[in-house]
Amino acid sequence: MKKNILFIIVVIMACVASAQENEIGIQREGQKKTRKTFEEARNERKKRKKRPPITAYKIIDVYNDTTYVDTSLTIQKDYNFNYLRRDDFGLQPIHNVGQSYNSMIKVEERQHLLPLFGARARHFNFMEVEDIKYYNVATPLSEIYFKTTFEQGQQMDAFITVNTSPRLNLSIAYKGVRSLGKFQHALTSTGNFRSAISYHTKNERYAVKTHFVAQDLMNQENGGLSEAGKEQYLATGEYVGDDDKFADRGSVEVNFRDAENELLGKRFYLDHAYALIYKKDSVTDTRLLLGHMMNMTDKKYTFVQTAANALFGASYKAGSQSDKVALEDFTNEAYLQYQHKCLGKVKIIGGYSDYNYGYNSLLVKQNESGESISIPNRIKGNVSFVGAAYKNTFRGFLIDGYGKYIVSGDQEGNYAGFSLGYTTKNKIGLKGGVTIQSVAPNYNFLLYQSDYVGYNWENTFENTDTKKLYLDVMMNAWGDLQASRTSIDKYAYFVKEAGQLTTPMQATETINLLKLKYKHTFNYHKLGLDNTIVYQKVDGGDQIYNVPEITTRNTLYFQDKWFKKALFFQTGVTFKYFSKYSADGYDPLLAEFYVQNEEEIGGFSQFDIFFNAKIKQTRIFFKVENFGEAFSQNRQFSAPGYATRDAVLRFGLVWNFFM
Repeated sequence: MKKNILFIIVVIMACVASAQENEIGIQREGQKKTRKTFEEARNERKKRKKRPPITAYKIIDVYNDTTYVDTSLTIQKDYNFNYLRRDDFGLQPIHNVGQSYNSMIKVEERQHLLPLFGARARHFNFMEVEDIKYYNVATPLSEIYFKTTFEQGQQMDAFITVNTSPRLNLSIAYKGVRSLGKFQHALTSTGNFRSAISYHTKNERYAVKTHFVAQDLMNQENGGLSEAGKEQYLATGEYVGDDDKFADRGSVEVNFRDAENELLGKRFYLDHAYALIYKKDSVTDTRLLLGHMMNMTDKKYTFVQTAANALFGASYKAGSQSDKVALEDFTNEAYLQYQHKCLGKVKIIGGYSDYNYGYNSLLVKQNESGESISIPNRIKGNVSFVGAAYKNTFRGFLIDGYGKYIVSGDQEGNYAGFSLGYTTKNKIGLKGGVTIQSVAPNYNFLLYQSDYVGYNWENTFENTDTKKLYLDVMMNAWGDLQASRTSIDKYAYFVKEAGQLTTPMQATETINLLKLKYKHTFNYHKLGLDNTIVYQKVDGGDQIYNVPEITTRNTLYFQDKWFKKALFFQTGVTFKYFSKYSADGYDPLLAEFYVQNEEEIGGFSQFDIFFNAKIKQTRIFFKVENFGEAFSQNRQFSAPGYATRDAVLRFGLVWNFFM
């Protein structure tokens, strides 16, 4: 019996041991399976974290032309790293960030049918419809731009965009600048808010782009250096030791310290279309779109001053001066667009615009004969217009034509353009074309009211007619050459002669402008030389349309990769020069540049030394502006009475986040 019991115990213990061993084996196998599952999950997470290709981050403009987010560091990125966020070649900045620019190469406004709002000197940083971008991104994308200013303040531009679905994109952005400046009463404070939405249906028959923009651009105005201030500025560096107090630009006298002007703007824009016919496959792409565009724009310009100043002549009020003008512009446009893969795009347009420009008061004054005349307070009306456009690319050829014409209403105007080009696979190309435009001068030429007596006028100027013939030659390794011949009839401009006030005028002679621009970048191993030179020659209006004959920018730089190629850097020097000429003066009351022929500026060199670096998606910029002042005291001007920038070290960055 005992033996049987012992045998049973041994058998039971063996079975238990065997069961435990099997259980342990099963646990180990389960652990292996669990470990394998964790590894697979980790690999899957890594795959999900892998950023989509850069082509999945698209930037789309108002014309539906598409580019991609670019995080590279090139010499062009150095040129674009400024307050305007674009290449400012040909623009000579007034001394503080956010102030205006004197145009050595005249800014060509986008073609338009109606007069433009005035205060054009405030519009360099004003974002128009064409400046707003739309996005289509695989993952949320953001960008931060930062750069130091002069004295107190900073400038920043930040935006974020996200696709909540493959068809709906939202973006929001804000650019703000605040800079005290080196000179007295030169504070700038600006803000550009913009938000945009783009959407298309699943079958791609309906698509919409819309944006809202609110902008405020404020500048304190000091009227430039006074006569004593000019002597102090030019004498800087001639004193010894503590006597050289004017090296502190805040000690230099200015004309006044109690004025400021501000440009405000709001815009709601909508462009949407429905495809009446939509066929798209590997062979065919045919569409017939019925579309609608709406643009509601409000602008307001103000100039305020604590007390009247003799610089602007007599005033109706001895105390505070306040000028306010506003524009309301409402445009509706319907279009029918046919698109074929081989035949290109044909667009027919019809629309109307309502405009209301003016003031809230009616002015009655006496003319030179003592007669009472009234200055109206409004330019108000509407126009109807038609237009057409055609664009096609085929085997390297590009054909582009467009035009609009006012058919009825209270204004007359039209514009048109045609271009033909050809580009090879090696990016060697040729493009030529012609543009014409007939449009009334800007509103502030036609009507202006002010508390200052001499700044009140009503004019019946004729339309300014502009014709331009141009040819662009792209020679790849040999650079790019642009040539144009522009003819301007009845050119409207502001003029100010010594001892007189700024006055609107219209030229009776034809102005002819010949412009040649050559751009070439030469690279040898790690060295680069980037050259841009512009030649301008004016015939018939050399006392009205003043520009320098030669404007040039040359950059010699070295670039390489360090730290196992984790850091890419550039360093070099930029040389800038423009020949001496009678530069336009600046009127802070109008926020406009005027023609003058008493003072010349230019004929001096400017050197900037820079060091730029890129780490992943971050680009870092260091620059010593106007480094040449270390060898020669700065005594130059950007406009009559307005000094150029002294030597200063500035730095900043552009940082993209792919989430």
